[in-house]
Amino acid sequence: MKAVVLFLGILFSTLSDKANQIQVDLSEMERDARALELYLQDQKDHETYCPQIEWNQPSLNIYKETLTSHLPDGCK
Repeated sequence: MKAVVLFLGILFSTLSDKANQIQVDLSEMERDARALELYLQDQKDHETYCPQIEWNQPSLNIYKETLTSHLPDGCK
């Protein structure tokens, strides 16, 4: 009986850990997707609204860190 309880405890603990990891992975995936959206939108907006302003777009990693637009001042 104790062995069964121990086994079930380990099983549920393992399932809980896997569920937590899936949530972390999903959050990272959502963050990456949002960063990519911002990156691509900034490219499009710069081309549309202020191509005359010289701008070196930051890397996608910067967008992943900040999750904000990085358009130059005076654009859009």
